[in-house]
Amino acid sequence: MNLNHVKHGIYGGLAGGAVFGVLMGMMGMLSMIAGMLGSSSALVGFVVHMMISAGIGASFAVLFGRVASTLPNAVVSGLGYGLAWWVLGPLTLMPLMMGMGLGVNWTASAMTAAMPSLMGHLVYGGILGVVYVKLQRGAHAVGHRGQVLNRG
Repeated sequence: MNLNHVKHGIYGGLAGGAVFGVLMGMMGMLSMIAGMLGSSSALVGFVVHMMISAGIGASFAVLFGRVASTLPNAVVSGLGYGLAWWVLGPLTLMPLMMGMGLGVNWTASAMTAAMPSLMGHLVYGGILGVVYVKLQRGAHAVGHRGQVLNRG
């Protein structure tokens, strides 16, 4: 693992976060994200969301970098990581940060209501995986001084 892997994870996280952020904006969810900081601004929510997206992308590279070396593995890893963050984020950490307590969203009705968020997290994870593996492949194809290396 080197810093390029983490950088590629951050870029993948930002790409997935941008798409998911647009979806969240369309669903009116960005002000809820801003609520974690005591704001109701969609812009604040988007900035917070992008910062979280970058961090999750970096952690993806650290945790799944070796596994996510092929496109199918990267997509499956990304989807799984997106699912995990759906459970960790809106179902667990976000309610805690907003003072609602632990487990408040661990009910069938809360999870059903959070299905749009699940879809967004899966889109995020899929994009994260694709961008990560594509950047990794590109980095392997170019040497440290910019010369193209033989892929054979």
